[in-house]
Amino acid sequence: MLLVLFRLAIVLGLAVVSAGLSEACTSLLVTKGASNDGSVMITYTCDGRFHPHFEYTAAADHEPGDSLEITDWRGNSRGWIAQAEHTYAHWELMNEHQLVIGETTFDGRKELRNPDGILHYWDLMVLALQRASTAREAITVITDLVAEYGYGSTGESISIGDKHEAWVLEIIGPGEGGRGAEWVAVRVPDGHISAHANKARIGRFPLDDPENCRYSKNVISFAVEKGYYDPDSGEPFRFCDIYDPPDPKNRRYCEMRVWSALRRAAPSLNLSPDYHRSVPGAEDYPWSIKPDNKLSIRDVFALMRDHYEGTPYDMTQGVDAGPYGCPKRWRPLFWTIDSVEYTWERPISTQQTGFSFVSQSRSWLPDAIGGVYWGGVDDTYTTCYTPFYCCINAVPKSFRTGKFSEFTWESAFWIFNFVANFANLRFNQMAPEITAVQQDIESTYVAVQPALDRAAMELHETDPDMMVRFLTDYCVSQAEMMIERWRDLAKYLIVKYNDGYVQNEPGRAEQDGYPEAWLRTVLEHRAEELKLPEQSQGTPESELTD
Repeated sequence: MLLVLFRLAIVLGLAVVSAGLSEACTSLLVTKGASNDGSVMITYTCDGRFHPHFEYTAAADHEPGDSLEITDWRGNSRGWIAQAEHTYAHWELMNEHQLVIGETTFDGRKELRNPDGILHYWDLMVLALQRASTAREAITVITDLVAEYGYGSTGESISIGDKHEAWVLEIIGPGEGGRGAEWVAVRVPDGHISAHANKARIGRFPLDDPENCRYSKNVISFAVEKGYYDPDSGEPFRFCDIYDPPDPKNRRYCEMRVWSALRRAAPSLNLSPDYHRSVPGAEDYPWSIKPDNKLSIRDVFALMRDHYEGTPYDMTQGVDAGPYGCPKRWRPLFWTIDSVEYTWERPISTQQTGFSFVSQSRSWLPDAIGGVYWGGVDDTYTTCYTPFYCCINAVPKSFRTGKFSEFTWESAFWIFNFVANFANLRFNQMAPEITAVQQDIESTYVAVQPALDRAAMELHETDPDMMVRFLTDYCVSQAEMMIERWRDLAKYLIVKYNDGYVQNEPGRAEQDGYPEAWLRTVLEHRAEELKLPEQSQGTPESELTD
């Protein structure tokens, strides 16, 4: 028997372990009928303290009877499973059939984690990409594997999209010594979008509609057995309430992000903030909605860049945003003073993001051309989404270089991280300069895409190998050119905004000072200490020297 060592890519090893510990990811699903070009789009932010590497895994054939060792991210063996005779190629979290997978961890009832389960959610994501060509097949692969080998993670919401459909699979373990997992999978209705953000969201689900809903046979009876649900209560069975009970913390930390994505996509719904503010009697947010207008790929980029701007919770406003409207709030998000617990808001855009993506699965094109993984690293607000076609077989050097313990200008992550961190010094001034470059690059990518697709189609019909080379060369070279522009942007910002001055003209450092509104806030606390005596004529600051 050939023994095959299953080594998770860094992105699904160190990356998701860190993300799981911070319980922080956001996912949006857009169906064909909700997109302006008929794409199925999935988004995913993997938020945690780690250095991501992008990875390509080639397709492979295996001998009958081969086994696969499942290891943890340190390389320790957790067990063995049967290997598939053929595994599909995948570029990051999209495979050669345009199947794409993302997730958010909801934990739920932590007593249901089974430490003996061999497979964790990141294993299942990769295994599904390697063994499935559609979302429905991926659900079958995942649920069959956990039934046979056990599920070792806490609660997960898994986004699964292909070129026709988008599904959410929510899964949780049976507890120590149990078998399999409890789960439910629901298809997002065509024409709708859905979202999840570290909180289970599937409520009531149909028991007799296998085309749109699948579930484990014991999903209700197990909850009854455990005392989580009383069928005589008259209350409907809601997976999200039973297996991941809502509370003020997860409403604020998780459901608020869902609210913001949905309210921006459909302002006409006028979705109330009451649920994420834990107002008694408030209804939770719809499982899915129809957006006011069909969404373009750039619309979806924009939805992933959010600090609640324009709402009462706008993180660029208020004393906590500082003098320059910085929307970052340093961890921990929950804190206590004088025995009272408080929390900062948790937005979709966060400095903790390791990587994120927006995928396109397009049914009218061959798989090799139809699937596009728009990848970015670090904070979604200041990243630049760059296209990687699902058929390419190489990764740009800057996206596979570096480690978290050492800064280098050769690493895409560190370059984006530097620019994002430097911008926090004068966010309301530097952020527009960053987004101007971002929008210029992304708009060019989107404008070129139709011509690129046509050229690839011609090669697909005459020389498929050359098509793969053509798209690989394009994606790799464009990504490296984008990184060079980001290096230049970093140099520009550190020269222009230096030591508290602003250099609007080369060589001329100007004293920009603080905004008056923030100065008035300072005076509310320190007016007497800062005030000059009235009789003092003073010396103009322009005549003072250090």
